[in-house]
Amino acid sequence: MLDPAIIRDDPGRIRRMLRDRAVDFDLDGLVEADRRRRELIARTDEIRARKNRSALRVAGEKRAGGDAGAAVAEVRRASADLAALEREREEARRRYEGLALAVPNLVDGSVPAGAGAADNVEVRRWGEAARPAPGAADHIDLSARLGWVDLERAAKVSGSRFYYLKGDLVRLNHALIRYALDFLAGRGYTPVQPPYMINRAAMEGAVIADDFEDVIYKVEGEDLFLIGTSEHAMAAMHAGEILDGGGLPVRYAGVSPCFRKEAGAHGRDQKGIFRVHQFDKVEQFAFARPEESAREHERMLGAAEEFYRSLGIPHRVVLLCAGDLGKVSAKTWDIEAWMACQGAYREVVSCSNCWEYQARRLKIRFRDRTDEGTRYLHTLNGTLVATTRVLVAIMENFQTADGHVDVPGALKRYVAGDPAADSRYTGGR
Repeated sequence: MLDPAIIRDDPGRIRRMLRDRAVDFDLDGLVEADRRRRELIARTDEIRARKNRSALRVAGEKRAGGDAGAAVAEVRRASADLAALEREREEARRRYEGLALAVPNLVDGSVPAGAGAADNVEVRRWGEAARPAPGAADHIDLSARLGWVDLERAAKVSGSRFYYLKGDLVRLNHALIRYALDFLAGRGYTPVQPPYMINRAAMEGAVIADDFEDVIYKVEGEDLFLIGTSEHAMAAMHAGEILDGGGLPVRYAGVSPCFRKEAGAHGRDQKGIFRVHQFDKVEQFAFARPEESAREHERMLGAAEEFYRSLGIPHRVVLLCAGDLGKVSAKTWDIEAWMACQGAYREVVSCSNCWEYQARRLKIRFRDRTDEGTRYLHTLNGTLVATTRVLVAIMENFQTADGHVDVPGALKRYVAGDPAADSRYTGGR
C-alpha cells in the first residue's frame, strides 16, 4: 500500500510508475475515492458535533424546565443524517481500500526501463557456462535412469507437475535445506518454520490478493491459503506490531514447502522437477530501517551469490526492468543458474526490496525510543534455495561421463556425514 499522502498530493508520481510498469490501473478512480472518503469523514465529524451540541441543549432545557422539543427534533435529524452518512462513508472506505490495496508499489530510480524479461539487465556472471559432455542426459532422463524421480506415479495420485523424489535425491534435497539453514545462521539469520497455511488478511498484507489468487491454492470452506512462499507468512508475523528500532534489522531464514499452481508454462525445459506445484525452499526475509534497506538488499543478494559460488553452480545476476518487476517490489535482482543440458540460464533466486509497501498493509512500524513517534519499516525478501531447481542445476552441471553425479563439496558432510566420504551418486538405493 502506498502512502496516502502520495495519492493525495502527487498522483503524477503514481501515474509515471504505472506507465513504467505498463500496468492498467484506475488511478483517477483511486484519487476520487480518496477525495470522497476524506470529504465524508469531515462531513460525518461535523454532523456528529452538531448532534452532540443538540444533545447538550436537550439536557440544558430539561434541567431548566424548558421546552426541549426543538432540540430533541434536531438530535433526531442529526442522528438520521449521521446514519446515512456513515453508510455512505463505509461504502467510500471500501471503494478506496479496494483500489489502494491493488495499486502497485513505486519503482526504485535505479530500475531500468523496459517492457518485459528481454529488457532485464545482466549485472555480472560467475563460473563457466559450459555445454554438457557428449552423451550427457538432461535431468529428466538422468533422474529416470537412476530411479531418483517418479513423475508417472505422482501424476496417478496427484496430477501433473507433482513428483516422487527417491533415494539419493531425497538425501540431496535435505542436504540443501540443512546447508542453507547453517549458511544463513552464520550470517545472522534466525531460522523460522512458518505456518504452511495463512488467512486472507495475512495474504493481503503481503501481496495483491486479486493477482495472487490464481497462483496459490485455497482451502475450500476455510479462510486459509496454502503458502506459495514462506515470505508471506514471515511478512505477516509482526502484523500490527511496533518493533524496537535498536533491534533492526531483523533477519529470518524461512524454511517451508511451497505450493503453487504454476499454470501456463510448457516445453521440455519446464518439465521434470524444474517447475512444479510443490517444492521446498529456504528464504531470506528482513525488516530494516528505510535508510538502511538499500544496503540490506545488497547484503541479501551478496549472501545468495556466495551460496551459489560455494556450490560451484555457474550463474548470472540480472536486474529486472520496470515491466518485469513484481507489483509489490520496488527493485528486484534475480540470480539465474546455468542449466547445462538446457543451454540456458534459469531463475533460481528472486531478491526484492519492497520498501514500506508491505509494512503499511500489515501496520508494522518501529521506533527508537518510547517518547518518539513511529515509522513504517522496509521489508525485503530473497530466495536462498528452491531445492528442486537447484537439484536440476546440480544434476546437469555435475554429471560425469560414467553416469555419476558429483556432489558439490559444500554438501558432502550433509549427504555422507564425512567430508572425505565418496560423494558420487549413482542411483536410488
